[in-house]
Amino acid sequence: MNASRLLRGIGAHATITEDGFTPGAYILSIGGAEQSHVDLARPHKISYEYLRRMGNVLNLAAPAGQPLRALHLGAGALTLTRYLQATRPGSNQVAVELERELLDFVLAHLPLPDGTVLETVIGDARESLDRFAGQTFDAIVLDIFAGPDAPAHLATSDFYAELAALLSPAGVLLVNVGDDPPLAFARRQVRELQSAVGTDGEVAALAQQDMFTGRYPGNIVLAATPFPWPGEWTPQLLAAGPHPAAVLTGEDLDVFTG
Repeated sequence: MNASRLLRGIGAHATITEDGFTPGAYILSIGGAEQSHVDLARPHKISYEYLRRMGNVLNLAAPAGQPLRALHLGAGALTLTRYLQATRPGSNQVAVELERELLDFVLAHLPLPDGTVLETVIGDARESLDRFAGQTFDAIVLDIFAGPDAPAHLATSDFYAELAALLSPAGVLLVNVGDDPPLAFARRQVRELQSAVGTDGEVAALAQQDMFTGRYPGNIVLAATPFPWPGEWTPQLLAAGPHPAAVLTGEDLDVFTG
């Protein structure tokens, strides 16, 4: 299957093409750039490194198999939505996506696993938060921006605080930050997120080891909790990979942010 659709809101084509290496898997590209990878036959398998790290954190967010209430800001091809349904059947999920045509395109060509409970919301990630007033989520995933060109209103401590306020007491907030050397934007996002969760919460940064040298472009996953970072999570995440993995917290994270 190969499909294409013009996203008029951003003036770029979205395409879905077969992954030539994995039968039953597909790649979503926007404007010629790969954006998401979906394995319809094995939704519990995640190809992209940063999404695998997010999935590993979601594995620790509750006992194995226990459904989560999850909010996804930025839908893409709904890779993590599929992952949660596969690993935690019955999870109640919400996806917020700015581009209605993208969401319609993905759902038409890449159907969700049977039993998936997903509410879709079309709108800006921040402006849409009002509809969730009084609700809480066990997991919130922000996967919208990359680097200093990110929408300014989505990269501030005020926005992160609004997200943190929607977390359940045992919830976790995951933010994908893409950046180029010297990673000034990523370092700033760590500080903004730390400010948002305050002294009661904590932030961890997950990536390939050499990302924290600041010499390479790539993705860093930030995980924020409204409680102190559980010490047992770090060795579990390091063991889960992808390798070579690094998980920075506390003083080590402060050294990175400078």
